[in-house]
This record gives sequence, structure tokens and C-alpha cells, in this order.
Amino acid sequence: MREIDLHVHTTASDGTCAPAEAVKLAADSGLRAVAITDHDSAHGYPEAALAGAALGVEVVPGIEISTKFGRSVHILGYYIDPLSPEIKPVLDWVVQDRDERNKKMAALMAADGLPVSYEQMHERFGEVIGRPHFARVLVELGLADSVNDAFDKYVEKGRKYYVGRTIFPIERSIEVIRAAGGVPVLAHPFQYRLDDAGLRELIEHCLESGLQGMECRYSGYDTDMTAYLLRLAEEYRLLPTGGSDFHGANKPKISLGSGISGELAVPYEYLERLKEAAGSF
Repeated sequence: MREIDLHVHTTASDGTCAPAEAVKLAADSGLRAVAITDHDSAHGYPEAALAGAALGVEVVPGIEISTKFGRSVHILGYYIDPLSPEIKPVLDWVVQDRDERNKKMAALMAADGLPVSYEQMHERFGEVIGRPHFARVLVELGLADSVNDAFDKYVEKGRKYYVGRTIFPIERSIEVIRAAGGVPVLAHPFQYRLDDAGLRELIEHCLESGLQGMECRYSGYDTDMTAYLLRLAEEYRLLPTGGSDFHGANKPKISLGSGISGELAVPYEYLERLKEAAGSF
């Protein structure tokens, strides 16, 4: 049953909907609850929570931290305390590292004569800037047909304007989420293009640091993919979660709550189990 969406991005990171707007969309879609899981940021939660209270939508404080285990891996955290002294210095460090990367990307574009500056990016897009924002500018300049095209041509790894970041260790990411009162969950497992042995290795490594859940229902995952992940979650005693990875116009094919082709349906039961694990309610 389609009741919740536990993977939603807003303008607090690289989404195009303001937090309150995302919650309004959830209400219009008939969802009971959403989790605001912006990249390396919890700044969107207060606004979303106020909107949720007014619209009758339960809003879960969350985050998505970029980590590395041989390759880029994302860890979701649910029911974190955004004001926790454990997580604030980590997020401050991540923001500083990201800002340094953004300055270098803007400088590369400016060196090619493109009207792009770090200050203008901040004025236009706000505090949190990511590669999708640079991609949107490249589309507007006529250098790409779409955000995806801009990634493929200019800002994906190995391309002209790509600059890497210092990635936070996966073990530390899980530890920080737990220290902030949250429940750490492995995001979109099939996105890492691992075979069964590789995915098991990743799960077992994360379990050693305190992983508690795995995203089993996700945009584009068919019945067989979901069933496989649910079996793995049961085998490793991980909580199953699910979400769309909604980004608004930055991922236009993904609809909040329903995924790409209506394949996503996340039951409220998943959220109840997360609450129990967090001990928040």
C-alpha cells in the first residue's frame, strides 16, 4: 500500500521543492508520512515539520550522508536529532569540503569564459549547492539538453568540470547517525552495481558499525528486485525501508510517493518499525 515516502530531497540540498512545498505535495498525494533526507543537511526539517503539522502529514527528521566503501555509497539516517552535538561538527566539515569543491568547479567554468561564479550560485540556489545546480546552469547556457545530459558531458566523474570531494568514511557515518539518536539505513542498494557477494560484503561491513536497515523499495525497482532485497533484509535482520529519492525537477521522472512508473508503494508498517528502533515515540 502506498502510504509513506522515506526518501525526499528539498532545496535544503539538491531538490527543487522547498521543504513545505514537498510536504504539501505529499498531502496532495494522499501520503501519511514523509522523511526529509537531504544530502549532508538537516536544515529542511523545521520548515517541513511545521507544514506537516498544518497539513496532517507526519514528517520524519532524516539525512542522507555520502560515504565510501570502495565506491560511493549513501547512508540514510532516520529520527536523528538535528541539533545533536555529535552530528553538527560532522555536517560543518562536510559543508566546508563541499564549498571548496564548488569554488573549484565555478573557477573551472569561469576560466572557459562561462558566466558562472561561486557567489552567483549561492545567491541563486541558497546555502547548499551541488552538481545538479551546476548542471542546471549549463542547460540554461545551452551547453546541454538536460540535467542528465549536463552530467554526462561536464560534471560527472572524469568530465571537464568535475571536482571530487573528500568522502566521509562509511563506518563513521553510521556511528554519527546512531550517536545523534538516529537509525542508519543503507540507501538504494542496487545503485552500487554489486553482485550478490559484493552486496553481502557491503552489508556485513556496515553491520559491524551498527547498520540497522536497508532501503528495499525504491524508484525503478521491480517486484523481483524488491523481493530479493527483502529476503536479504530478513536474513541480516535489517529493517526494510522505502522511498522515491524525490528531487523535484532535478529528477523529473521520479514522482513523490510513487516512483517512476507507479511501481513504488511503501507501507506505514515500515515507519512504525523505524520508530521502535529509534525509541523516539
